Amino acid sequence: MSGIDVGEELGARAAQARALSLLRIRGRALAVAILPAAVAVVLFAAGAQGHLAGPAWDAVRWTVLGIAVVVLLVTVLVAVSVARARPAMSPTVPVPEEGAPDLYRLVRELADRLDVPAPSAVALTPDCDSWLEDRTHRALRSARRTPAEGGDGDKIEGRSGDRAGETAPVLVIGSPFLWWMRVAELRAVLAPVVAGTGPSAHPDIAAARRFVRGLDAAIADAAAPGRGAVRGAPLAFAGWVARLLLRACRDHAAEMERCVAAAASMRAQTVDYGLRIAAQEQVGLAYAGWDRLLTRVALPAWRMGRWPSRLDAGVVSALTELSRRDRLADGFALRLGERPACDLLEEPGVADEAASLLAARLFHGGPAESGPDWAPVDWQQYPDEVVDRKWRTEAARLHRVLDSLGVPRAAAGDPDVPTLARVMEHLSGPGGPGGPGEELAARIGAAVAREEAGRPGHGGQAHGGPAPAGPDSGTAEDPLDLWGPGPLPLFPLQPPRTGTELLADHVAAMVCCAAVDTAGAAPGLDWLDGPALLVGGERRADLAAPVLSLVEDGDPDPLLSWLAEVGVRSDKPVRLV
Repeated sequence: MSGIDVGEELGARAAQARALSLLRIRGRALAVAILPAAVAVVLFAAGAQGHLAGPAWDAVRWTVLGIAVVVLLVTVLVAVSVARARPAMSPTVPVPEEGAPDLYRLVRELADRLDVPAPSAVALTPDCDSWLEDRTHRALRSARRTPAEGGDGDKIEGRSGDRAGETAPVLVIGSPFLWWMRVAELRAVLAPVVAGTGPSAHPDIAAARRFVRGLDAAIADAAAPGRGAVRGAPLAFAGWVARLLLRACRDHAAEMERCVAAAASMRAQTVDYGLRIAAQEQVGLAYAGWDRLLTRVALPAWRMGRWPSRLDAGVVSALTELSRRDRLADGFALRLGERPACDLLEEPGVADEAASLLAARLFHGGPAESGPDWAPVDWQQYPDEVVDRKWRTEAARLHRVLDSLGVPRAAAGDPDVPTLARVMEHLSGPGGPGGPGEELAARIGAAVAREEAGRPGHGGQAHGGPAPAGPDSGTAEDPLDLWGPGPLPLFPLQPPRTGTELLADHVAAMVCCAAVDTAGAAPGLDWLDGPALLVGGERRADLAAPVLSLVEDGDPDPLLSWLAEVGVRSDKPVRLV
């Protein structure tokens, strides 16, 4: 037996040992629950045989019986709560086999080569990660609701335990991988993930995972808002018990998953090991490009009520641009001549659009369907419909705040003529605490906060629309409903901007509007940095420093020099939204 086989065997045995430890915790909890009932049975049996007689022992017997009944009722309550709770399912885009036969073929061939069960389905996640997700609870709940699908409702109910053990997990693939990676690289990256279906098929590991997921779901169900007192109190108690059990299971569960991952990694070393090293470099590169695309390109569009409909295609453009700028990325663009993994999909554009909408919902919050204030935008339309609109919206907000401060719009006294000169004159002069820049920044920050709080598609309406049912969901319910309203993850893509940063953004937007209207400049898109100002077809990336000199120090000279160089007329009116 080779060293790899030995390492895999040791990892699998360690995972099984941890799974048995988890199941023993479940058994001990059950033993504690039935202990009062067992004591009551012994006491009544002894009384029936003439032992432990007398009024005192009768009182003890009935007291223990009462305790046993209460404990059993509580046990049933907790068990039902755990059984009925819905474990959280990762929001994904289902990929039916008819929509990606080549991808399913690749995954099955990989599973055969690894000698493990093939995943039951494939789904996409709008993130740079891949994993296996057990969704047997969804399949079982669907089967119990629609027994006709199985042909025999009683038979499905009776074999629920077997079905749970036989159903393979779903393979979730990061959608950016499909567009940036080549087919061979994707196979190498997925090898250790698919290898995890082997341990997942072990009955002890599967049972231990179901136990832990049930406890976690019961805790989440107990913490869900909107419960009445009658229903909330029992659920809260069940959640408290589940939390105690989960705390006892945490270390064993973490170690079991670590051992499962180690065993799967050892098994996958026999598949494309040399290519896996190069493919992991592409994973890191894809993550860097995806992060830049989300924070600098997608986020401005989301804030404008538009969602880019081809984010994954944008990853390729962003990373190709990075390969031209960064010497460390030299040679990566040469890979683009090989077959991309997205060719494994029958309709990659449709999958990209679905993943892009899900990304907008997860990372920013937004409706499940398009509408007047939440519409898709193509990359060709991005400069005009996002960049230009963003600049003019921010410039209009800046002038509204100046109006509230009583600052005159123009020397001629025309209240309908907004100019860049008005902004510069107000901010020129002494800076620092208490100056006009600080007051203006505070008011702009408050105005932005008010507008974001009242924007449609956020808060309680973040996930208001139903998502289409998929073959892996089991129901027509929106999986994001399990997570509650608001964007996911629970932290924003960017830290909250200070008032000074917001003011600098608004002044820069006003400068860009003036450049477009008076100097022939144009809005543009930089794949790595987002909205860009194009002058003579070339990007001008030197605007930030002059604007900060004006906003922070009250010094207009650097900005005046920049305006003169570009040919911008600060005294000319600017079109606002």
